[in-house]
Amino acid sequence: MGDIRRRGAVVLGVTGLVAPLTLALTAAPAQAASCTTQTGPYQKQVEKFLGRPVDGKQSAADCKAIKAFQDKHGITPDIGYAGPVTWGVMDLMNQQKAVGSDPNKAGACPVNKGRIACVNLTLQLSWVQDGKKLVYGPVPVRTGRKGYTTRTGLKKIYWRDIDHVSSIYNVPMPYSQFFDGGQAFHSVNLSMWNPPGSHGCVNMTTKDAKAYWSLLKNGDDVFVYGRKPGT
Repeated sequence: MGDIRRRGAVVLGVTGLVAPLTLALTAAPAQAASCTTQTGPYQKQVEKFLGRPVDGKQSAADCKAIKAFQDKHGITPDIGYAGPVTWGVMDLMNQQKAVGSDPNKAGACPVNKGRIACVNLTLQLSWVQDGKKLVYGPVPVRTGRKGYTTRTGLKKIYWRDIDHVSSIYNVPMPYSQFFDGGQAFHSVNLSMWNPPGSHGCVNMTTKDAKAYWSLLKNGDDVFVYGRKPGT
């Protein structure tokens, strides 16, 4: 979340960098080394996801692969432990992949509004549709963490600022499109699966934020629904 300033006046305040999946982080085993030798509670699931031999036993190669995944997505502690947060991110990725090219199959996002940006908090996915036609996406996003949840409901984009900077968090929010107070679509230089989540904004990759910038305009509808895991 971040404050919204135009012509030097604060119009609204509160949005910032986000991160997905506020899964409870249970204690991983303390480890002096950078890679743990201990088998995690989700060892088999994690091994399968990473294409490792599925034997349910931690190996040095397993740990290296798990740690590389954790480092890529900013999951801590990054000691190669197959714990609930790491598996939670992988499970979410599996669910997102299963959606395929029909993200509004259940009809939750309105099809009678013309062009509309949809945000499914449960699956951490967003897309742009025009009636029943899929225009862009679905793409993974990072929405608000516990205590800073992205608010649900039907909204409208009311202000856009391509080079917005939050003075609250002192962070850039490129391609910002505000739709609910200080909550906006904007790009971040982070993994879309980086826990625990944002301060309310819908974070996107630069590629996707640029695409939304070109596809949407002031007055376009935004519909946010569902509930992010852990919030």
